[in-house]
Amino acid sequence: MTPTIAPHDLHRILRAEHDDPFAVLGLHQVGNQLVVRAFRPEAKTLAVVDRHDQSRRFDANRIAEEGFFEANIGEDVPRFDYLLEVTNWNGDTVQVADPYSFGPILGELDMHLFKEGNHYNIYEKLGAHLTTINGHPGATFAVWAPNAQRISVVGDFNGWDGRVYPMRRRPEAGIWEIFIPGIREQAHYKFEVRSCFGHNVLKSDPFAFYGQHGLQTASLVFDLGRYTWSDQAWMEARDRKQWQREAVSIYEVHLGSWQRVPAENNRYPSYHELADRLIPYVKDLGYTHIELLPVAEHPFDGSWGYQVTGYYAPTSRFGNPDDFRNFVDRCHQANIGVILDWVPGHFPKDIHGLAQFDGTRLYEHADPRQGEHMDWGTLIFNYGRNEVRNFLIGNALYWLDEYHIDGLRVDAVASMLYLDYSRKPGEWVPNVFGGRENLEAIHFMKRFNEVCYERYPGIMTIAEESTAWPGVSRPTYLGGLGFGFKWNMGWMHDFLLYMSREPVHRKYHHGDATFSLIYAFHEHFILVLSHDEVVHGKGSLIAKMPGDWWQKFANLRLFYAWMYAHPGKKLLFMGQEFGQWQEWNHNQSLDWHLLDFPMHRGLVRLVQHLNYLYKTEPAFFELDDTYEGFEWIDFHDWENSVVAFMRKARYGAPMVIAVNATPVPRHHYRIGVPGEGWYEEILNTDAETYGGSNLGNYGGTHAEPIAWQGKSHSIVITLPPLATVGFKKHEYRQPEPPPSPEPEKTAAEDVTVLARTP
Repeated sequence: MTPTIAPHDLHRILRAEHDDPFAVLGLHQVGNQLVVRAFRPEAKTLAVVDRHDQSRRFDANRIAEEGFFEANIGEDVPRFDYLLEVTNWNGDTVQVADPYSFGPILGELDMHLFKEGNHYNIYEKLGAHLTTINGHPGATFAVWAPNAQRISVVGDFNGWDGRVYPMRRRPEAGIWEIFIPGIREQAHYKFEVRSCFGHNVLKSDPFAFYGQHGLQTASLVFDLGRYTWSDQAWMEARDRKQWQREAVSIYEVHLGSWQRVPAENNRYPSYHELADRLIPYVKDLGYTHIELLPVAEHPFDGSWGYQVTGYYAPTSRFGNPDDFRNFVDRCHQANIGVILDWVPGHFPKDIHGLAQFDGTRLYEHADPRQGEHMDWGTLIFNYGRNEVRNFLIGNALYWLDEYHIDGLRVDAVASMLYLDYSRKPGEWVPNVFGGRENLEAIHFMKRFNEVCYERYPGIMTIAEESTAWPGVSRPTYLGGLGFGFKWNMGWMHDFLLYMSREPVHRKYHHGDATFSLIYAFHEHFILVLSHDEVVHGKGSLIAKMPGDWWQKFANLRLFYAWMYAHPGKKLLFMGQEFGQWQEWNHNQSLDWHLLDFPMHRGLVRLVQHLNYLYKTEPAFFELDDTYEGFEWIDFHDWENSVVAFMRKARYGAPMVIAVNATPVPRHHYRIGVPGEGWYEEILNTDAETYGGSNLGNYGGTHAEPIAWQGKSHSIVITLPPLATVGFKKHEYRQPEPPPSPEPEKTAAEDVTVLARTP
C-alpha cells in the first residue's frame, strides 16, 4: 500500500527536525483511511494490536529503513485503544503503549498562570512526573523552551536517540510535553533541544527532582509522593513562631566538608550518616538551626554549591531526595530548624544547564551588561520575564513545601539590587528612570517574600545584603523588601577588624566596637561569622586573633561572648566553635583532632554555655530589634578598651555585660547598675572550664548605693584579661548556686572519635 505520510514529514521525522510530531505519529484519519504511524529504530517488525481484543492485529509496513512504520487499519474504522507490538532484531517481542496516542498534559489554566508568572506549583507540572494514564504507567515530561525548533526526551530507555520521542509543542505557552509509557523511577534522561539556530544540545531538566553531579549531568526520574513525614509537632509549632522575638542561633554547615569518611577514601558522608552525627552534635552545642550551604545540584565542587544547575534537585552527592527529606525530618524531631542557602541571583554557564536554553538567552538577559557577572563568570536571571520569576518563586515554595525547609537565606542580594554592581561606567544599563536600582529584581524579591510568608507564615527569609539599602527586612506594605532578617555585614566587618588588632592599639579604634549600635535596630539583623570570613587567604577566626597561643583563645572567647550579648540573632560557621586553625577547605574534613586539646574543648564548652544562656534569658533575644532591649552603661572608656551595657527583656531582670579587650586585668572596676540587689555572675569567658585563667568575681557581687554612670547604684568588679563578663540582677541576696556538673564528654568529642574510627 502506498504510504500516506507526506515525504517532507517523513524526512523531518527521520532527521529529528519535526516541530509537530503528534500531527504525524500515532493514530490518524487520512481521508477515509485509519492509519497508525510509529518511528521505532529498534524494531525489526511492528504491528498494531487492539488493547481490548488481541485478535485484532494489523501488521505495519516499514516505509523507511531507519525504522519508520505505518499500519493501515482500514476504511471507515472507528478509533480504538491500541498497543504497538514491537519485535526487535534479537527476536524479542513486547507490547507497548504508543506515546503519540495520548492527549495534551498541561491544561489551559496551567499555561495561562505560567505565562502570567503566577503558577507557584509549576513544579507539579513541568519536569518529569511518574503517573498512570488510561491504565498505562509511565512518566510525563514537560519543559519551557519557546524558541526551540524541536525538543525530544532522550535517555537510557531509548539509546539517547533524539529521533524517538519528540515532544508536543504548546505554542500558547512555549511549553513542550509528552507522556512516555513504561518509564520507571531512576530512569536517566535529558532534553535534546534543537535550538532556534538548528543546533542540537543536550540539556538537563530545569525542574528535575534528582540529578547526577560532577561530570555526569543526566536528570533522574524520581517519585516525591512516597515519603512519610514524622515532624508534625515541629511544623505545627513553627506556624505560631514569631522569630524576631525568639532565640535564633544558627550553625552554618557545608555538608561536603563537615566530616568526610577517611576510612573509605575520604568519601562524602550520606544524608543518613550526617543525620546520625551532625544532628546530635548541633543539638549538644545548643543551636536552634542548621544553615546549609546550597544543597541544590551543582556540577563544580569548588563553587561550594553557589553555581546551581539543578534548582529543584538536592545534590546526589549524599543520597537521593528522600534521604535529604529524612535528614530534615530528623532535624525537626530534634527541635532543630533547617535553613537553606538559596541562589536566585545568578547561575553558571554550563552547557547542560539553563544558559541559552533554547538557543536564545531564555533565563538570562540578552545584553551582557545586564545578563552577566563578569567577576564571577556567571549569568544573571531576567527578573522581568514572568516565566523566570515563576521558575524562581516556584522553586522557593518547592523547598518549603516538599522538604519542610524552615528558612531561605538569599545569596548575594546586593548584586541583584544594583544594576552597576561591580561594574565600571559604560558596563551597565540604567533603569527606565535612569537610576542604578534593578527595579525588576526588587519586584521579584518583594513578591518572593510575600508569597513565602503568605503560604508558610512560620518560616524565615534572610538576605545577605552588604550595602545600606533601606528596609531590607521591613514588610513590603511599609515599602521594604519583605525579608524576615538581614545579615549584619557591617558588624562583622567592624568587629573582625577591631578584634584582629593588637590590644595595645584597640583604644585608638574604639569606635569600631561601638559603631554597630548606631544602626543595630534599623533592621532585623543576624550577626554572622560565616564561611566567607574563613576562606581565600583570610584565615580562620582564631588565626585572625592577635597575641600568643593563650591570648588568641582568650580573644576569641571574648569575641564570641560579646557577639552573643550584642543585639541580633547569631550565626557561626562550622569548625569555628572549636577553634580550627586552618582556613576552611571544601575538599577535606574539619580538623576534628584538635578536640584532643583542652583549649579547643574549652572553646566548645563556651559555645555550648553561650547558646544555653542565650536561649534561656529573654533579655538576650526578646527585644533584639528595638532600643528598648539595649542600653549603654559606658562606651567612653576607650583608654582601657572597656565597654559596658545592659540587655533587657519586656519582663524580668536585665543583664549587665562588661568587656575588657586588653590583657590587663581591671581590679576594682566600678560599673553603674539599674538598682540594688545581688548581681550574679552568669558569664565569665576567663573561667578555667573554658581555658581561661579563672579570674572572676566569686559568683557575683552586691550593688552599692553609689551613683555611677547615670545609674542610682553601682557594682565593683574584677574584669579578667581579654574577657567578657555578664551579670544578672536579683532582688535578693546571693542565691544558692545550682549544681552544674561538667559533662564527661561533649558531642564534639564523640564526633572526633567517630572521625578517627576506621
